[in-house]
Amino acid sequence: MANVSVIQRHAHLAGAVKIEFVNGREGRIAKAVLTAISNTRRANRANAGEAREEESTAIQWTLWGKQAENAAEYLGKGSHVNIVGRLRNNNHEKDGETVYGMAFTAEEIDYLESRAESEARRTRSDDNDGAPSARNSGEQAAPAAYTRKPRNARQPAHADA
Repeated sequence: MANVSVIQRHAHLAGAVKIEFVNGREGRIAKAVLTAISNTRRANRANAGEAREEESTAIQWTLWGKQAENAAEYLGKGSHVNIVGRLRNNNHEKDGETVYGMAFTAEEIDYLESRAESEARRTRSDDNDGAPSARNSGEQAAPAAYTRKPRNARQPAHADA
């Protein structure tokens, strides 16, 4: 079966990451589902002088294993990400008719926010929703007072000899 590579850039999450643990070949494995929305501006070819039209694309991605656990812990509604994955045909028969579908599986996910920004976003989201996040469901959370060190205080990006 052939896979098609899919890249979704500059996306934001439409809601919280939903995680569950399912039985895999080697025991229980984490499976997470998230919906990422990206916006595209396209020129209106009919009237070149008019403003560009904005088009939104929402993709429901499935993540597996440690990647799923990390996404559930560090991402929340509105988090910004880049996702690279594959598209797979998900056709099946139901009541004698073919049901056509597509499945998107994430292979790589880039978190475009710092850990502190992500923590602040999840905290605001928890206060507004009242809904429990992955953090509040018994998983270990990152310290609330975490602050990222400035670049010069961390190890330099390139070591000069």
